[in-house]
Amino acid sequence: MAKASPFEEAQQLQKMMVTYAKQETVDPLKTLAKYVGLGIAGAVMIFMGALFLGMGTLRFLQSEVSSFEGGGWGSLVPYLGGLGTLLVLILLTLFGFLRAKKALS
Repeated sequence: MAKASPFEEAQQLQKMMVTYAKQETVDPLKTLAKYVGLGIAGAVMIFMGALFLGMGTLRFLQSEVSSFEGGGWGSLVPYLGGLGTLLVLILLTLFGFLRAKKALS
C-alpha cells in the first residue's frame, strides 16, 4: 500500500473541510430560509384575512345601518363595528401568543 504524498493529503483535507463547512452552514441556512419564507407567507395571508374581515364587517354594517338609520351618529356605528372586529382579532392573536409561550415554558 503506497503512502499518499503530502500534496494529496492536503487536497483531501481541503475537500473534507469544504464538505464539512457546507454541511454545517449552508444546509441549515437553506432549511432556515425555507421556514422563514413560509412564515412570512403565512403572516401575509393572516393579515389579508383580517383586513378583509374588518372591511367586510364595515361594509355589511354600512348597508344595514343605512337602510333604517337617517344619519347622524348612526353613520359611526359601522366604523365602530369594523374596529371592534379588528380588536377581537388582535385579542385572539395575543391570547394565542400567550398560550404558546406558556406551553413552551
